[in-house]
Amino acid sequence: MITSVFKKSTPLNYSLVVILILVFFFMFQIRETTWINSYFTIFQKISLLCFIFASFFMVNFIVKKNGLSKDNGYAIFFYLLFLLFFPTVFNNPNVVYANFFILLALRRLISLQSLKASKEKIFDASFWIFVASLFQFWSVLFLILVFISIIFHVSRDYRNWVLPFIALLAVSIIFFMISLMFNIDAAKFFQERAVIDFRIDYFKDNYENGALSIYAAVVVFFVFSMLTTLSNRPQIVHTSYKKVVACFFIAVLVYIISPDKSNDLLLFSIAPLAMMAASHVEYMQQKLNNEIVFYVLILCSLFTFFSQL
Repeated sequence: MITSVFKKSTPLNYSLVVILILVFFFMFQIRETTWINSYFTIFQKISLLCFIFASFFMVNFIVKKNGLSKDNGYAIFFYLLFLLFFPTVFNNPNVVYANFFILLALRRLISLQSLKASKEKIFDASFWIFVASLFQFWSVLFLILVFISIIFHVSRDYRNWVLPFIALLAVSIIFFMISLMFNIDAAKFFQERAVIDFRIDYFKDNYENGALSIYAAVVVFFVFSMLTTLSNRPQIVHTSYKKVVACFFIAVLVYIISPDKSNDLLLFSIAPLAMMAASHVEYMQQKLNNEIVFYVLILCSLFTFFSQL
């Protein structure tokens, strides 16, 4: 039944996902309502919701535009299910903003395969990654994906290797201008964020621990499926899927080394995992198996969401 609903991209699919996002977002927000008393926090919640919506449709755009998915709504539905594993993301604007900018970068890097306007795409992707790092510092590691993409497609032109550093200069100039305008101590800003911390002992309760454990099991299933079936997929999408897999492992690295660790940081891994999950469902033609995958994930996501309210 679920596979039938999302088998084709229709206004019904998008409407259903939008409604579900609104329902779960406001269910989490109404746990405490003190934020209603401040215009700033109300604006922040609205902007947070807008960026979450934008991230959903960016994921949909990436998979459709680059042939990573057929004309269906599997990717955005998986993105929703995985997001419910970590509902505290709905209270973490910095991670949500950074994740959106990383998706903008991923969009440009995957489309690099066409070899059209490659220099503009490399610069744009690098620029968005550096912007993301202003919100979540270690998301700067996604710059690795830029260099991987250059190696895959345009490594012979030395100018492509320089473009990320030009993007760094551009973002630095913009940041220092803003820091002067708002009297921000730039040195202290980066000193507090450029810290490595490998400890994973942040869990407030067993439910957060359980959500991470279930998510890890889901990750093993879909990543293993992708790695073992990649050679059987169309040659034209091999490099795109390799970049998606690389993006996922970089996201895990960001989670591992970031200070102030929380499950929220795994948001960076959700988009590439959703793309791999959508690809798994398309590749595995057995309808019964796909239904089982969907229903198990729905139960797990609902359990982890409501247990953390």
